[in-house]
Amino acid sequence: MRQPAPNQPEEPWVDVSVPIRDGMVHWPGNPPVEIVQTEHIERGDPATVSRLSLGAHTGTHVDAPVHFIVRAAGIDRVPLDRLIGPARVLDLGEIDRIQPAHLEPVEIRPGDRILFKTGNSGRWGEKRFRSDYTYLSLEAAQLLVERGVWALGIDYLSIGGMDQGAETHRVLLAAGVVIIEGLDLSRVEPGSYDLVALPIRLEGLDGAPARVVLRRRRSKET
Repeated sequence: MRQPAPNQPEEPWVDVSVPIRDGMVHWPGNPPVEIVQTEHIERGDPATVSRLSLGAHTGTHVDAPVHFIVRAAGIDRVPLDRLIGPARVLDLGEIDRIQPAHLEPVEIRPGDRILFKTGNSGRWGEKRFRSDYTYLSLEAAQLLVERGVWALGIDYLSIGGMDQGAETHRVLLAAGVVIIEGLDLSRVEPGSYDLVALPIRLEGLDGAPARVVLRRRRSKET
């Protein structure tokens, strides 16, 4: 990890996780989010205790290979070095899907961690699921696998589209690319960052909610 320059404070960490709340938007067919306070000190209980009911792919989360590949690794076996380290945020604006042409101007190197900021980030306040979200095309996913990226993140509930989403996931996960979904990058400018993305350690499961934070890197090195 780089050291701060003398007399220069570190850049602040920015939380790019979506807050988990009762009734929040979720993928169609996945379990809804329900939060119930089973005990509360204002009701005379000795402590406040909440019960959470939610799917493994709620809000900001990380996919495990077993999500789309039979007998593959669960979320507790995803290498943490893929989720901690330098990353780049690419702002692609309002497009319907990310295609190879959008990536051609970008220098992509083996071991890169890339987070896609799109128009999705401005839609987290909506209460209903949007099927017209921006996603990564299968062709772009294949290109990124060929370039040897380590991790990819996107700012909605799936990196793949409604039609070829399963195949896009399989291409990435089979190549060892870690997928971070459900980011809120609305407060983040494009550029180089330190990334920390830690999914809950759920044994053998297909994914897990994650707390994801970014810190701007002063150096141009990524």
